[in-house]
Amino acid sequence: MPRIDTAGPANTVYLGLGSNLGDRRAQLRAALQELIQGRISIIAVSSLYETQPVGFADQGLFLNAVVKANTWLEPRQLLDLAKSIERRLGRKPRFRNGPRELDIDLLVYDALRLREPGLELPHPRMAERAFVQIPLAEVDGRPLAPSSAVRLVEPPSWASF
Repeated sequence: MPRIDTAGPANTVYLGLGSNLGDRRAQLRAALQELIQGRISIIAVSSLYETQPVGFADQGLFLNAVVKANTWLEPRQLLDLAKSIERRLGRKPRFRNGPRELDIDLLVYDALRLREPGLELPHPRMAERAFVQIPLAEVDGRPLAPSSAVRLVEPPSWASF
């Protein structure tokens, strides 16, 4: 694992949030609150987007968003925090690409390239997924490429506390 500078400026990270079970919007808002309590400083939150499931089609639509944040946590610590938030907020173990109460994916961690068991940076499938690319472009201020796979549901004000 590369050494992360925790004495210098914070590391910029991008997290993907998704939910397709229960009160999806409330789950994503609760995840934001938990991230803030977990030493994550949120810089920007994308709009909410509704998307079709990937991999296993026989399930409900997802709400997705991307968060741009700063942290001094190392990548593994950040991943562990994300997984513990998922569990605390009620995510149940299911099959790959199945329905979920909450999903928090570590997409990008500065310019770090990392491949180790259970953690690959940048996220290996994010370039294939409009539900990641469109909100990611939004929080970075880049032009959004329209996609029929992603429907805008609510502007970034959904995340206001």
